[in-house]
Order: sequence, then C-alpha cells, then structure tokens
Amino acid sequence: MQNIPGRFLYRTYRSLTCLSHPLLLRLLAKRLEKGKEIPERVEEKKGITYALRPDGVLFWIHAASVGEIQSALVLIRILCARFPDVRVLVTTGTVTSARIIEDKLPQGALHQFYPLDHPQWVRLFLDRWKPDFVFWMESELWPNMLEGLRDRCIPAVLVNARISPRSFKAWGWAKPLTGRLLGTFSLILAQTDVDSTRLKGLGYSGRIVVTDNLKYSAADLPYVPDVLQALQEKTQERTLWVFSSTHKGEEEMAARVHKALKKRFPTLLTLIVPRHPERRGDIRESLEDCGLHVCFRGETHILPTDQDDLYIADTLGELGLFYRLCPVAVIGRSFSEDGGGGHNPLEAAQLGCAVLHGPNVQNLQQIYDEMDEAGAALRLPDEASLRETLARFFENTEKLKALQEAGQSFANNKAGVIDRVMEEIEPILIAALPDRLTLERVPE
Repeated sequence: MQNIPGRFLYRTYRSLTCLSHPLLLRLLAKRLEKGKEIPERVEEKKGITYALRPDGVLFWIHAASVGEIQSALVLIRILCARFPDVRVLVTTGTVTSARIIEDKLPQGALHQFYPLDHPQWVRLFLDRWKPDFVFWMESELWPNMLEGLRDRCIPAVLVNARISPRSFKAWGWAKPLTGRLLGTFSLILAQTDVDSTRLKGLGYSGRIVVTDNLKYSAADLPYVPDVLQALQEKTQERTLWVFSSTHKGEEEMAARVHKALKKRFPTLLTLIVPRHPERRGDIRESLEDCGLHVCFRGETHILPTDQDDLYIADTLGELGLFYRLCPVAVIGRSFSEDGGGGHNPLEAAQLGCAVLHGPNVQNLQQIYDEMDEAGAALRLPDEASLRETLARFFENTEKLKALQEAGQSFANNKAGVIDRVMEEIEPILIAALPDRLTLERVPE
C-alpha cells in the first residue's frame, strides 16, 4: 500500500467506520454485560455527555489506559500549576483507568471516556468540548479523531511517544496513512532514539525531540498512613514480598514460588496485586488447588491473618501501600502467559523496593535496560531463578538493601524529564494561544 496516497487510505477507513455503527453498538452492549463499561457513562463512548465544557481555554489530554495514566498525571499537574486559568479535559478508554485517575486529578481538571472512532461520535465529542490544544499520550492513533483535529486546525503534540516493534510493523503496512495521521502533531516528544527513528520511518517529517520517559517524573504512588500502619502491625513478624500488576499465569507462579520457599521461611507471606482486580474470580479458581491458604483483600479491605500464605490485593489504587510495606517487588507482566511486556518498575524503586523482573519487558525496554545496567533492578530468566533470588535476599539483608538503595537512587536521578518536556511545550502553547494564557512561574 506504499504507493496509495494517505488521503485515499483515510477515506477508505472513514467509509468503513461509517458502516460500523451496528457493530460498535453491539460491542458496547457486550462490554456492558461483562462489566467493562459504566452503565451511566457508556454514552460518553458515543461522544454524548451531559457534562458542560468549562469556560475559557481548554487543554485536552488523552491517555488511553492504565499504562499512560502516571505519565499523564505528571503533565496534568504541572499544566494546572503553570497555567492556573486553564481547564484540563482528560480522556481514557477503560473503566479501571477512569477509576484510578479521577481520584488523582487536580482542581481544574475533569475526566471523560474517549469516544470510539466512529465519524459521528468523534464529531459530537469535538463539537461539545472544542479543545484549544491537545496533548496525545504515547502511541494510540485513531484516524477519525486525528483527522477531526486537523480539519478544525486544533494544535496538537504527541507526548511521551513510543512505538513498539509490533506497532511499527502493524502501522508500516499503511505508511502513507500513518504519516498523514502523525502529521496532525506539530511536535513529537519521543521516549527514546529508537522511537524517534521508528516515527520517522512511519512517515513523520515534522520535529521530533527525545526527552526520555515521563514515567521517570511521576510522583510517588499514594497511600493511607493508617492503613499502612495496620498492615505493618499485622505482618511485622512475617517475611514479605509482593508480585505487583500480575497477569494470567503469574498468580500461579507466585503460589509455586511461595510453596517452595515456605519450607525455608515458615513466616513467608506472598502479596499479589493483580493488574485487573476484576479477574478475582479467575484468580480464585486458578489457586483453588494450590494447597495454600489464600486471602482476598476485597472491597472490605480484609487484613491478612497469621495462617494466610497468599494475600491477594484485589483492589484499586493501593499499589503504593504494598510497595511501602514490602522490601522486594517482582514486577508483573514480565513472566505472564500473554507474551509479557512489563509494567512500570520505577514506582517500586521510588519507594525503596528492590526491583526484580522477568525477561519479557519489551513495552518499557529502555527503562528496564537502564535500570539493569545501573544495578537498580535485577533481570531473572525464569521461575527457578526468581525462587533462588528471593531466598538469597531473605537470607542476606545487606544484598537486599544494596538493590533497594540503587533503585531509589536511579529513580531520583531521573526525575527531571518533565522539565525537558515543558521546555519544548511552553513555547508552542504561547505561540498557539497568544494573549489567552497566563503563565505562572512557580514550582508545581
């Protein structure tokens, strides 16, 4: 398709999505049945809302899912601090991401669900919100929405951009279309040199600046001190580790590791924090015959007992609590059955956890490679090595402390990425919206 003009490819896509209305309605209905949508807010997926657009300048930040939220929050907070008269609209696509972000938004910011990429629903969304400037996070490219921004001459930048090998291959088949979509952005701030090269390879001819990953500048995950104290009192005599943001297969792996180590460490308590708490039914079934005592924290925030082996924290927004509680963290989706990709290891390192991870970390390859090279994290090839490493750390607290300190130092030294991002963004904002922005030069 390399010789077919991007405009023609887009028109083909638009024609197909115009016909997709019944299919999209069916998709939303099925997601509602499965609890993957909020009934009273599902209309937002069609661009329909009863929320009112705030007066004045409106910045729109789109962070597709949980993975982009921490990066988006860094940007949202500093924009609200630097431009106090501006309001910020934040969109995400999943229920989990919405629940996480809504409690963390600063004053002046509001949340909506991102509409599915049907031309009519996109038009309704843009007609309602009329954003003055758009910040697109990381990697999602939705043709109808990006064309809508282009047609309305709404300035946009792509922030914290990354293109995985899979995405590069997938978008490469329609390079003229991809180049056209990327052309919506007057500036792209890429995470790595590799991402910059891939974006150019997909046809982007504008300005690209490599600023590193915004996740480096994320604030420490929050926690409730009283809850932490209660957990510390309950577990002070236990040997602890946490397997965080787990995916399918990793809960069973944690159970096997626990069972093997329990003979040497009889007070061992393994904490498991699923990436998606709604998997609790599947997790319960998968651990039913593991031969261990399993406790689910659940909505009532049950504390573990002395008899518990596995403590499943099937709640939202409490990861900061368990990173503060446990001395060592294994980062999820680095051993999982879905091919992996790895979740953010910096959140654990910031809070003093020793960071261990599996071999499949391609979604955040740069962060993991830099941490491993700096001795700030430890890559483990398989379950056996994880078991042996945990045993070594439980027996040798000096080695454990060294990895904890290296991780925390690495995270602290990388925290200035947001400053580089703002150095690039602020001039564009001022130029795009002259006489409409009041810049507050005070620390966030």
